[in-house]
Amino acid sequence: MKAVLLTGYGGLEKLEYREDIPVPRPGRDEVLIRVGAAGVNNTDLWTREGVYGTEDDPQATGGWRRGEQMEFPRIQGMDIVGRIIAVGDGVPKSRIGERVIVDFVLRCGEGEEGLINAALIGSERDGGFAEYVAVPAENAIAIDAPLSDEELATFPTAYLTAEHMLNRARVVGGETVFVTGASGGVGSALLQLARLRGARVLALVGEGKEDGARELGAEGVISRGVSDLSSTVAGITGGHPVDVVADVVGGETFSDLLRVLKPLGRYVTAGAIAGPMVQLDLRTLYLKHLELIGSTIGTRKEFVDMIGYIEEGKVQPLLAGTYPLSEIKRAQEDFRSKSFFGKLVLVP
Repeated sequence: MKAVLLTGYGGLEKLEYREDIPVPRPGRDEVLIRVGAAGVNNTDLWTREGVYGTEDDPQATGGWRRGEQMEFPRIQGMDIVGRIIAVGDGVPKSRIGERVIVDFVLRCGEGEEGLINAALIGSERDGGFAEYVAVPAENAIAIDAPLSDEELATFPTAYLTAEHMLNRARVVGGETVFVTGASGGVGSALLQLARLRGARVLALVGEGKEDGARELGAEGVISRGVSDLSSTVAGITGGHPVDVVADVVGGETFSDLLRVLKPLGRYVTAGAIAGPMVQLDLRTLYLKHLELIGSTIGTRKEFVDMIGYIEEGKVQPLLAGTYPLSEIKRAQEDFRSKSFFGKLVLVP
């Protein structure tokens, strides 16, 4: 089959497109999926580059599970949509032919506890940057939606991550949520899902992407790089501070984001695309009684909830570009450029 092998930590040269990879065979309680489309994520790039570090050494080379090394070669790709074409022992043959979207998280238990030390399809197990992939049957979730495979592949990682962030931060209707990186996959998902809860949403985006955020329901849009973020936000909100900051950017904006929060406000993060090392004035944290909340991936219930939103038409796909699998390097270069709004998808 056609597939892309990640042969080690490093640059794009570590991605090897091949057409002679054996088709995997589904083991017990597994299914074999013919991949229709697979989304591109920041995790793919960070995992390839090995930039997750460790708690002891932030500069250490390593994979998504901090302190553990990946096994190579590995087929990446977490956002998988396709059809089941074969099943292993223990799986009803009636599942053959099902259109499925893959829950990419291999949890260690139920609820939030199951996310600690969880593994990922596409990281600790081969993923969807291939024509076929074998996954646990329970992770292949049937979906009934009129959307294309490419459109469906924009949802899994971004929307599961965003839903978990909002749940961790306890966002409810009537609150004001400030979303950074709002033109990316997780950011645009946060906009839609926060609005779905009845929250008021403000968005921080790169220049030229303001209209896209407004179309998703952002009531206030700020271009990245403004000289005084706090004053700009106050001007939009009429001086009322923000209840929740949902951040996937990090970097130099971190301390500014804490300043826009109201006392007893909540800051939740699931990414650091502008840099993981930040400066924190502890006085801002303790004098305002703020909460700092870490969040990553999500629970099975949240994944099922996401599928419900899709099937009911409550969220819209933001497909910014489609690439053949053989052009994965160009897709990842374009992904890093951040010149698009939404998600990029590979088609094997």
